[in-house]
Amino acid sequence: MHRPRLGCVKYLNARPLIQGWRGEVDFDHPSALCRKLARGELDVALVSSIEYLRRPTYGIVNNVAIAAFGPVYSVIVAHKQELASISEVEVDPASETSVALLRCLLAHYRLSCQLAPARSGADVASGNSAARLLIGDQAIRFRRAHPEYKFWDLAEQWQKITGLPLVFALWLVRPEINDASNTANHLRALRDKNLRHIDRIVQAQTEFEPEFCLRYFTEYLRFEFGAQEKSGLREFYRRSVDCGIDVAPQFELNLV
Repeated sequence: MHRPRLGCVKYLNARPLIQGWRGEVDFDHPSALCRKLARGELDVALVSSIEYLRRPTYGIVNNVAIAAFGPVYSVIVAHKQELASISEVEVDPASETSVALLRCLLAHYRLSCQLAPARSGADVASGNSAARLLIGDQAIRFRRAHPEYKFWDLAEQWQKITGLPLVFALWLVRPEINDASNTANHLRALRDKNLRHIDRIVQAQTEFEPEFCLRYFTEYLRFEFGAQEKSGLREFYRRSVDCGIDVAPQFELNLV
């Protein structure tokens, strides 16, 4: 069987979905993986959910996602001033779903701060930025190093205003892949195996202590793409349209 060219986000949150995969994996940032998948350099990739809303020609591996229903801990706006008084939030262009989510939340709360690319060498901790969007492992490290900051958890805010989970990432499959269902079955089985043996995943992490990893994987994150998550993704699409975010003309689910 031809092994698909697989790409995966390089964050802690993806470990229960990828650890134990037999084959090479291209680990990269979300936006880079989106470009590689679009160019056909990858067959399957765990990428930002906003990428699917832009290009619904991909297949979605059904019932697998990185999602959150409430606080996610690792997708945050770090700030010292009250949000209503902040004029600018620096964002990392690598975090496309989180940037779109932030735009939706700012619109809902009628906050007028502008989004600007993170300046090279800028450090929110040094006072060079009024506020900054941080995601993934960088957000976890920052929260630990700077408890003096306030942290606006984007998934928590989403749950408060919608009552739905937020889907951050999905396994997307290029439409020309012939063995898509077989690959999807392998990815679902891998997720199931890893969640059954989550202690092994926890113990394999070297940067963060086991107690935190276990809480992160079991309390902050969800790895399903079920009915609730599908509703959350549909609502994310609707609000993205309302905010003028670049998405496809219609929402549809192409499940594998």
